[in-house]
Order: sequence, then C-alpha cells, then structure tokens
Amino acid sequence: MTEKISSKKAIELEDKYGAHNYHPLPVVLSKGRAARVWDAEGKEYYDFLSAYSAVNQGHCHPHIIGALVDQAQTLTLTSRAFFNDVLGVYEKFITSFFGFDKVLPMNSGAEGVETALKLCRKWAYEKKGVPENQAKIIVCEGNFHGRTVTIVSMSTDPDARRNYGPFTPGFITIPYNDIPALEEALKDPHVAGFLVEPIQGEAGVFVPDEGYLKKASELCQANNVLFIADEVQTGIARTGKLIACEHEGVRPEILILGKALSGGVYPVSAVLADDEIMLTIKPGEHGSTFGGNPIAARVAVAALEVVRDEKLAERAEKFGKIFRDEMRSIKSEMISVVRGKGLLNAIIIKPKNGKTAWDVCIKMAELGVLAKPTHGDIIRFAPPLVISEDELHEAIGRIKEAILSFD
Repeated sequence: MTEKISSKKAIELEDKYGAHNYHPLPVVLSKGRAARVWDAEGKEYYDFLSAYSAVNQGHCHPHIIGALVDQAQTLTLTSRAFFNDVLGVYEKFITSFFGFDKVLPMNSGAEGVETALKLCRKWAYEKKGVPENQAKIIVCEGNFHGRTVTIVSMSTDPDARRNYGPFTPGFITIPYNDIPALEEALKDPHVAGFLVEPIQGEAGVFVPDEGYLKKASELCQANNVLFIADEVQTGIARTGKLIACEHEGVRPEILILGKALSGGVYPVSAVLADDEIMLTIKPGEHGSTFGGNPIAARVAVAALEVVRDEKLAERAEKFGKIFRDEMRSIKSEMISVVRGKGLLNAIIIKPKNGKTAWDVCIKMAELGVLAKPTHGDIIRFAPPLVISEDELHEAIGRIKEAILSFD
C-alpha cells in the first residue's frame, strides 16, 4: 500500500469490502502525533476519544515506537513453546509496577476478561471448594467487558445479545452501584467472583458513588469471593490514578488491563493476580499463540515507562478537573449532565430542535475535535493524557462553540 487515497475513496472501500459492524463518524484519519490527528486531506483535529482510551500516551509516542521498531527488527514471535529473552523482563516489570505476584499475558481486552473468568472459576473449584460446574460470577447491569459469546452472555445491552444465543450460564446480574443488591447476591455459597468496572465507560462514563468500590471489595473479602476489576479502559492513568480502584484504596484480587498497556501501538492485555489464584492454571490449560510475544513485551514496558516518567496520572487528575469545570460553565439547554473522573468524562445531551449528540459530534469534527456518542445521547471525552494545558483549553473552546451553535 503506497498510494494515498481520498477520504471518500477510503469510506467507499470500507463500505464495500468490510463487515458493517461499526458506524464511524465520516472522518478518515491518516496520521497522528501526541494529542492530534490528521485526515486524508490534511485537516488537523484534537483526538478526544483516544481509541477508547488505548492511546493514553498519545499517538506514535517516540519511546514506544522506538521499542516496537527495535524489537520488530530483532525477534517478533516465538510462541510460548520456547522461552524468549524479553518476556521475563516484562513480567518482572509489570508485576512490580502494579504490585502482584504473577501476570498472565494476552492480546485483547476481551481475552483478558475471558482469562480472568477462567482463573476465577479454577480458583473456586480448587481453592474455595465450590462443587464442579456450579461456580457463579456476579456482574453488573450496563456492563461492557467485550464481545465474545461468554462475555455478551453477561451483557444487558440488547444489541450485544440479539441472535447470538444460546448463552453461557453461570452469571448473576445485579444493578451497578447497588451495595444491598451485592450483599444479597453474595449469600449464594457458590459465588466465586464479582466482576466490575470501577467506572462504566461504554455505559456513558457512569461513576459510582464514593465508597462503592471499597465496600464491594470488603464484602467480597468477607465472603471469600474474588473482587475482579476490569480496568481495560479505566486503567493506565486515565482516571487520575494508575488504576481507578486506587481512588478508594482498593486492591483487586484479579486485575484486568489492556488498551493503553501498549499506548495503542500493539494489541497487549494482561491479567494480574497473586500466586494462590494464578498458579491454579497449569501448563496446557490456557494460553495464546501471540500472548507474551517479544514485541508486546517490549512495547508494554515502554508504555508503562511513559506513564511513570511523564506523570500521566497526575496530568489526568489536574486536567480532568479543568475540563469538567469548563463543561459545567457552558450555558446551554442541551447539556443536562457533566460527569467523569480524571480525563474520562462525558456529557449527556438533551436533544434540541431535532439535533442530537450525533449532530454535536459532527459539528465538533467540523471545528477540529473528534469524539463519538454512546447510547445515543452521551458524548464521551477522553483525550490523550499527553495533551498540553494550552491544547486542552483550545479544544474546550471548540467544544463550547459546537454546543452553543445549536442554541
């Protein structure tokens, strides 16, 4: 592929030859640097989606790209049939970074969730003593953990489930942010784990009440149930802490990471747990051809070094407060709610004169800011954490202009 094509041609090709499982904004991106991207015609935009928080470290971060290129020219893939000289270095680095005994490396966020589910069930049978095939995992309404058949089995989104059954059993669904419902569900002695997003990102950046995660973790510990945190979107400094659970001092028994674990450069996910849980899986019982490959290992170390060295969690905390304050200052009937934590934020748009959140996003794109609606009326804002304060204010000005243009 050497020929540069127009935006129109790129969209036509995707429509003709690609599956129609996405409905993108009509913007064709061809280049990215830090917090900015450019379309095929050279128009510049601020990226306020960050590939759903996969690009926390910014587009094409030189430190991460350097690690990728160097390793790609040295050794790319061995499979786990052999050792390689990079994986152990990465495993030591990431377990120390997050404070766990062991890591199980995978590729995608969904694979990370599937791995955590298998780990939880294995632990339940081999450590907790749950009868075979009776283990249950509590999940929350409004969750988004991925797209596999087992994961959509615990979804409450009709679009995620329609005509994909029969579904995997073994899940108890309770309302999110509801401690009494969790207490009731934990009475079942066959419950093995509680899988939860510290903030429900795909649901529209639904932030639970303060203290919810801490109380939920305490209840799990009291009932010998594993607290499993899906931090694929909320982790890696996005919410103003290294992982969102840290806001309440919670250490999950199983931690799932993905997306920005590679800075958006390469598919990398990871499941972290201590020995009592992780070592229930024996050789041959779980794995992945690409999981833990040398490129992924080098890239993930570099991505985490950027988070640490550039203090991205602190930046997210500071800039997130600025963003929410500015959004709340907009005098528009279209904004009904502003919410978020760190640089993971959302506004709920009240339709006006037939104009919706989609129309607001189209207008923002015209003005050079990219975001996308979720659930029809919610716009999620998640710029790369490397964005400067001046860039943030410039982008906020454009967002304000887009919203006020409908008044």
